Formats: sequence, structure tokens, C-alpha cells
Amino acid sequence: MRARRLGVASVGLLLGAAAMAEPPPLATEHLDVAHLPNPSPHWAFVYDMASANQTDARVWIFDGDRYEHLGQIDGGYWPSVAMSADRRTTAVVTTYFSRGWHGTRTDVVEFNDNSTLLPTREIVLPPKRMQGPPSAFAVAYSADERFLYVSNLTPAASFTVVNLATGAIAGEVETDGCVLVIAGGARRVSSLCESGRLLTVTLDEAGHEAGRALSKPFFDADKDPIFVQGQPVGSRVVFLSFLGDVYTVDLSAAEPAFAAPWPMTTAAEHGHWRPSGNQVVAVHAGRKRLYAPMHAAGEGMHKEGGTEIWVFDTESHQRLARWPIDAKRYGPVVAVQITSDEHPLLFAVTETATLLVLDPDTGRLRHAEEKVGQSGWYLVSP
Repeated sequence: MRARRLGVASVGLLLGAAAMAEPPPLATEHLDVAHLPNPSPHWAFVYDMASANQTDARVWIFDGDRYEHLGQIDGGYWPSVAMSADRRTTAVVTTYFSRGWHGTRTDVVEFNDNSTLLPTREIVLPPKRMQGPPSAFAVAYSADERFLYVSNLTPAASFTVVNLATGAIAGEVETDGCVLVIAGGARRVSSLCESGRLLTVTLDEAGHEAGRALSKPFFDADKDPIFVQGQPVGSRVVFLSFLGDVYTVDLSAAEPAFAAPWPMTTAAEHGHWRPSGNQVVAVHAGRKRLYAPMHAAGEGMHKEGGTEIWVFDTESHQRLARWPIDAKRYGPVVAVQITSDEHPLLFAVTETATLLVLDPDTGRLRHAEEKVGQSGWYLVSP
């Protein structure tokens, strides 16, 4: 018993000494926001619809040279995204509800700094903006970036003109059932019509309608409709049809000019091999190359991903290559984009949200980054 009492006393002395000892100094913490360098042409901005909940879409930023994630931009509910010409700002047009899926609706455009990935400014919009799969033409900057055009669908079709200098809504333009906003020239906006025509609205310096004109039909929506996910190339826009014809529209003048369409498939392939996915065409103007995900399937399968990427010369219209995709491992390709610099990278997103980095000359796979978000749908570009 005495030994036990001595043991307890000894423990008590040790605890007392420990209590009297000075605690170690705490390290000083400094919280800050890290800044990214100036955006590289080889950064991929991957639109992730976040299909598990659809209320928390985002844009993932991935460095295609260093093969690393750089961060993400929050997107809200079914956002539409546009990039400023200098790639320093990502405009996200989105919707929030006060009760998550329901409640008071607020439509807003948020301008995110691509160095901090934080919103720096927002402008509240009329609660009618179009909600749907991403497109280069759901929201667009004017050529001088004085205005932002936002496509509306309620189901009445129109677009909102946002004055970026004042932060005010300049007005709304009814589009007679034609949809999307394709910026052309300083103050022109074109929309696609179900008749196969383009409606072109000219705005004045205040952002109000000054005139409009309807083009001749350039495709037949009943026989062979086009994908609305076209690719802007300078003053031109390239569209693909469901059966694989290439349509090019020049918007440099007040009246759109339409080049003769040309086929991507041979007579034997026609109707069997088709473009497919959510972002179906990428064009490098300097190299005169067109890239498209293709698959062997029938009518109504245009949303399925591609099992090959086909490469064409945009001047001779000759097919240069067919690059198979390891669809069993990565999934079929649903989106393609090529960087616009002199030494480009070809990016592709698959159905498994894998981002592929490809050599644009040989199709060689340089890197595969799996799980870039929940459901990569689109690659944003200026």
C-alpha cells in the first residue's frame, strides 16, 4: 500500500511540473488567396454540369502543359459561360433559387477573376435567361466587350443586352422564335431560326435595336439539322450537320455570307458515321485544321460520344486522319477544343469526365486526367 501511495505522489509531482512549464509558442497563421499566373493558352476550362445535383455546376481549370488542376469557378444552376478575349475574366450567367430547387429565382451574371477564381462583380438579370446544355452562343461578349448578350427562352425567345460600362440592362430584343446570340461585328447579333435562316439584329451605341434582317435558308432543319454548338473562328462560325456536312457562315459584313457546305463522309459512310457529342467541332485557323468526334450510329444518336476523332483540311476538305479513342477505358468523346496558339494542344472530354490532352498533328495521347468533375460537357474558349 505504501508503494502505491509513493507512486501516486510521484505522478502528481510530474503532472504539477508539466503544468508549470511554459507552453510552446504558437505559429502565426496568415490566411490569403493564392493568385494564379496570367492565363496560358494551354489552360483548359472544363464545364462540369455536376449531374449528381445540377445546382452546383462549375468550371474546372487544368494546365495542359504541367498536367495539374489549378482550381475551379462555381457556376450555380445550369450556367452559361463566356471568356473575355484576354482570358482574364470568365463571365458566368447562372440562376439561384432561395430554397435550393425552388423559391425566389435570381438570374445573374458573375464576372470571375481568372487569377483568384473569385467573383469580382455581378449584374442581376431579368429572370428569363435560357437554361440548357452549354453552347458558345448562350452568352457572348460584343467584339469591343462593351456589351454582353444573354439568350432568353421562356419559351418566348429573346436576348438581353447588358451594358458592361454602367452595369445596367440596356434592353431586351425579341427574336421571333430564333434562339442564341452569335456576335458579329461591333453591334450585330445573329440568332438561329428553325427555318434554317439567321436573324441578324443591329444595335445602336446605346444597345437598342436599330434594325434587323432575315437571311436566306442555309440548312434544312427537316432533312439534316445542324448542331447549335458551332465553333467561332474569327468573324466566321463553323457548324456541323447531324449527317456530317460542314457549314461556314461569315459574319464580317452586315449580311451573312454562306459558303457551300462540304461533306465529312464518303458516299458509303454517309448516314452511318456521324458527328456526335455536346461540342462537336474544333478548328485551328492558322493550321487550317478541323477536328470532330465521330461515331458509327443511326438517326437520333447525335448526343452519343464519338469513338474516333476525324481530322480535315479546311481548304481542300480532305480527311487527313482518323484517330481511334480508347472508349472502353476512357469513354467516348463528347467535346473537343484546340488551343489557338502556334503550338496548340487538342483537348477532348469523354463521357467519364476524363480530359484527354492530344497531339494535334499525330493524335498521340499525351495525358489522360480522369474525373475532371462529375460530368465534363464542354470546353470553354475565348
